[in-house]
Amino acid sequence: QGQLVESGGGLVQAGGSLRLSCTISISMYSLNSMAWYRQAPGKTRELVAETISGGSANYADSVKGRFTISSDNAKNMLYLHMYSLKPEDTAVYYCYADQKMSTGTNAYWGQGTQVTVAS
Repeated sequence: QGQLVESGGGLVQAGGSLRLSCTISISMYSLNSMAWYRQAPGKTRELVAETISGGSANYADSVKGRFTISSDNAKNMLYLHMYSLKPEDTAVYYCYADQKMSTGTNAYWGQGTQVTVAS
């Protein structure tokens, strides 16, 4: 079992919604940033949304206004709420987290969860 485990992916019709969840087995309070990335077939992995310690969030232009990243520190969970899904959102979605240490950065990845949006 990895330190980041995603769930919630699946098949949805265009215009539909999904919520991805990431269970994090690391102290949330030790994390510098948490994020969701995605990788579509034949494309490089891209940042979808990130949240930085302190609460600020950033989104890819392609998902602004449709996706929301949130976390629940008490439950050690990271979420990606996806609305108005489009076929081009089809990808494997990965949970990411990192810690800033005196010796460098520890980066953690989940195994990915498939999201398929049918037209």
